[in-house]
Formats: sequence, C-alpha cells, structure tokens
Amino acid sequence: MMSQGRSQQQQQRGSMMGRGPMGGGPHSMMGAPATKARDFRGTMRKLVEYLDAYRVQIIIVFIFAVASTAANIAGPKILGNATTKLFEGVMAQLSGTGGIDFAYIGRVVLLTLGLYLVSALFLYIQGWIMTSVSTDISYRFRQDISKKMNRMPLKYFDGTTHGEVLSRITNDVDTVNQTLSQSLTQIITSLVTVVGVLVMMFSISFWMTLVALVIIPLSMATVMLIVKQSQKYFKHQQEHLGHVNGHVEEMYGGHIVMKAFNGEQESIEKFDISNNNLYDAAWKSQFLSGLMMPIMTFIGNLGYVAVAILGGYLAIRQVITVGDIQAFIQYVRSFTQPITQLANISNVLQQTAAAAERVFEFLEEEEEVEESASPVKLDAVEGHVEFKDVHFGYSPDKIVINNFSAEAEPGHKIAIVGPTGAGKTTMVKLLMRFYDVNNGSILVDGHDIREFTRHDLRKLFGMVLQETWLYNDTIMENIRYGRPTATDEEVIAAAKAAHVDHFVHTWPDGYNMVLNEETTNISQGQMQLLTIARAFLADPKILILDEATSSVDTRTEILIQKAMDNLMINRTSFIIAHRLSTIRNADLILVMQHGDIVEQGNHEELLAKKGFYYDLYMSQFKKHVDEVDALISDR
Repeated sequence: MMSQGRSQQQQQRGSMMGRGPMGGGPHSMMGAPATKARDFRGTMRKLVEYLDAYRVQIIIVFIFAVASTAANIAGPKILGNATTKLFEGVMAQLSGTGGIDFAYIGRVVLLTLGLYLVSALFLYIQGWIMTSVSTDISYRFRQDISKKMNRMPLKYFDGTTHGEVLSRITNDVDTVNQTLSQSLTQIITSLVTVVGVLVMMFSISFWMTLVALVIIPLSMATVMLIVKQSQKYFKHQQEHLGHVNGHVEEMYGGHIVMKAFNGEQESIEKFDISNNNLYDAAWKSQFLSGLMMPIMTFIGNLGYVAVAILGGYLAIRQVITVGDIQAFIQYVRSFTQPITQLANISNVLQQTAAAAERVFEFLEEEEEVEESASPVKLDAVEGHVEFKDVHFGYSPDKIVINNFSAEAEPGHKIAIVGPTGAGKTTMVKLLMRFYDVNNGSILVDGHDIREFTRHDLRKLFGMVLQETWLYNDTIMENIRYGRPTATDEEVIAAAKAAHVDHFVHTWPDGYNMVLNEETTNISQGQMQLLTIARAFLADPKILILDEATSSVDTRTEILIQKAMDNLMINRTSFIIAHRLSTIRNADLILVMQHGDIVEQGNHEELLAKKGFYYDLYMSQFKKHVDEVDALISDR
C-alpha cells in the first residue's frame, strides 16, 4: 500500500497544508474483530467469490493435498507387510524351516520411504501455492481498503475512530490471511485423513476399529469440557490485556502531565490491579489448555492398550497379522489428531468470517458522490468565491447552515467569526468539498465546485490550520509536501518567505534535520511556520487560514502573523478568526451565529452598528483590559 509510489501520493495531497481534513476522530487502540460473524454464510460466500480469481491454484492445492494425504495413509499399510514378512522370517528361523526375506523387506521399506517423500513434496508444494494465494489476497484486501479510504466521505471518519479503521487493514486482514494459508489446506487434509484412515482401519479389522472408535466420544467430551472452562478465561485474558495496554498507552501519552501532578503511585497501583487480573486469567487459561494434551494422550494410550490386547488375541487366532496390528496402531494415532484439528478449525472459521465480514462491510460503505462526467478545467484561476443560499446539515434532521450567502472578490481577505458552534469550520469543509451542500451552491470563478474533480478543486486551495501536521522526515521533505516536484532551491525560497530559513540554519543538520514521530524536537511556533512555508511552496490562489498563534510566545506570534500576511498577498483568503484584534484589516468580516450570517462588513462598519460583532469584540477587549488592571493592582 505504501509502496505504490510517490506519484500516487501526489494525487491525494492536493495542496492541503495543515492537518486534514479539519481534524478527525480520536486515536484509539486497535480493536479486535468480533468472535462470530452476524452473517456467516453470506460472508463466506463473498470470500469464496473473492477467491474465484485463484480457482486454478486452489484446485491444484486440493489435488496435491489429497495426493499427499493418500500417500501418507498408504504408508503404514505397506510398511505392515514388511513387519509381517519380518515376523514370519524370524519365526521360520526359530523353527528351522526358512529365513528372513531381506530383499522383499528392503523393497517395501524403499517403497514406503518413497511414498513419504512424495507426500512431503506434495505438502511443500501445496503450502507454497496456498501461502502465495493468501498473501496475494491480503495484498488485494489492503490495496482495496486503501483505495476505498480515499473514496469515502469525511462523515464516515468523523464517526469512526482511527483505531477501528486501522484494525480492519491490519488485524482483520491478517486473520483472513492466516486462515487461508493454514486452515484451508488443514481442512482438506484433515477430512481426507479421517475418511482415508477410517477406511484403512475397517479394511484391517472391523472389531478393532469399533474398539478404537469408542475413545472418540470420550476424547471429544474431554476436549469440550476443557474448552468450555478455558474459553471464559481466555476471554477474560483478552479483556484484561486490553486494560493493561490501554493504561500503558494512556500513561505514556500523558507522561508529562502524570508526573507533573505526582500521579506515579496511582498509575502504578492501577497497573498492578490490571496486571494481577491479567496474570490470574492468563494462568488459568494456559493451565486448563495445557491439560488437554496430557489428558488426550492418556485417553489415547487407553485406546492403544485396548487395541493391542484385542489385536494380540486376533493374531493368535490368525485373523490378522502382526504387521496389521502395527499398521492399525499407526492409524489410530493418525485418526484422533485430525478430528481435534477439525474441531479447532470450526472456531477459527468463525473468527475468520467475523474478520472478513468487517473487511467487506468497510469495502461496501457508502462512497463520495461521483465526479462530474465532464469536469471543469480552469486555464487561469482568479480566486472569486461565492456562496449562494447554502443549506447544510450533517444529518437531514439537523441543519447547521441556513441560507448562507456571501461573496469573496479575488485577492480579498474574508474573516469568518462567531462563537463556538456557529458553523465557521463547517463552511470551510463545504468549500473544500469534504461535504456537499444540501441546497444552494458554492461557486469558484463562476463554476459550481461540484463541476470540478475533487483533485482539481483542492489544488486551488491551500490550508494552514491551528493543528499542524508534520511527519517523520526531514525539514526539506516536510516543506516539499506542498509540491512534491519542487526543487531544493524552491523549497528554500518558500522557507525564507515564511521566516523559516533563519532558525533552520541554527540546527546542525539544517534542512536535513529529521523530525521525530511526535515532532517534539521543534517548537510549536516552528511547526506552524513550516506549514506556512509548505503553503508558500504550493502557491495556491485561495487560502484557508485558521489562526494558530494561541499557544506561542509573543515574538513567535509576530513572526507567524508576518508570514501569514506575506502568504495572503494577492490571494483570496478565508480566515477563521478567534482573536478579533487580528482581523481589523479584513476586507469583509462574516459574523456567524447558529449557522446564519447575522452581520457582515468591515471592522469599522461592524463596530459602528454596535450589534453582535461589537459585543464579541468588546467582550474580548474588556477581558484583556481586566487582565492588565489585575496585573497592575498585584504590583
């Protein structure tokens, strides 16, 4: 999936400069697939249809599995002839009537060895083919999921945790892979072994076979009893393992906060409780499952004793030969194992169906609205944006944007202000077409944005968001993410325009310094300036800016503001404003409340109206005045 090449990655990037798209669901631990599928038959039918492309390989695997098992089954019967010949030769020597026919025994041994070698070779070939098939299916599943993710609407990811999506592409696909590579051939060989061995046993002795079959109900009852007891502890083990992992992840993620509030002891105590519960459940589950093999061996040995006694009796009566007894004991050993395997495989198939069901559910999720059949291609972009009677709701019964109309002239700065929940971020999502409007339209240079392909539309925009997104690579590559084809000189020019170049040269590796996974080796302000440099490099005609100066010092805030002012020159800019003092020079301010534009105009006009914007501005201004007065009075 990650190796599909840089060119494919470029298609997905557009010119999104911040963490896109506008945040998302919270991170979570990857969940385990459900134990049982809701629709076992339907899921297995889909899986078989998915396997149809590998029909020839699977038929070959089936043939080789049957041949391998048949050769393995024939071995004891043929080897029994050598045992009988050896026994008869020894008895003849003792009676003085003959000797041992070593030539015949040698031929039988070589034939048996040849059968076992052929069986091993066929087993190797079928394993190699099935591993290739299962790995290819996993590759296709992950590729299909990866492509599907890029075709799904943003609302799916808003309502689904990242861990849940990751679980489908990792845990669920791996479960299907393991079943196909191991359990499928095991089902074939186990079934053939059970039937073949049973036929060979009956061909040797009817009564000995009946005695051997008596141990099966006893074995199965024992297995079911142990599994029933151990299963609940295995379930508890997985639950407590999740608690332990969750606690460790939580404490590691908030390690600084935990230490700052002296929470080490409480954290250790919580961990000890979860760890002790895990230990208790794990010990019981492993102990009970560990009992299965010795108990089964004991019951199997009882069967061998009964078979040996009855076989000896029948041999004395010359009903069967000594070689038949030896072959029969081998068959008894080969008979119980595949039955146990088939019982285990039934549980594995349930888990596989559950995992496959989750994968197919994801692949069948609703996709984004189809692209236009004849998309618009702009030769030159002016940056004229118009909202016409826009209505939108994340669900049909909850409309959050009502009759929104506004116009942004090319090169103008449009500020969108309002209290939390007013619909500011929603307007940006509609503009980027992360969501489609319910009614009305959004026009770019006179064309409805639905007439563009999403790729072409998003190339028109650049985004600098409050929550920055950088990845584990060099400073140079993080800036180049805005335009992957850019030269090093162009990247450096963008860095200089964004006031990045001066602090990059203070680092030993300069532009080749690698950001760590958590991007903790640079400051918050430096991260924000890098995203602005990325936007400079993309050189979009329309900008979306989310003020990002709330968590930086005053000097860095001034640098960021200068960089953003440079970036907005000759570009249509939409600014989501939190600090109203930073948008005084905006050409148009849209004041939103409950999804509606309640006021619009420039800073002076809105203050003169003494309406909602005036109240918002004065409430922030008064707060700052009160803080200054409080500071002076403390002195």
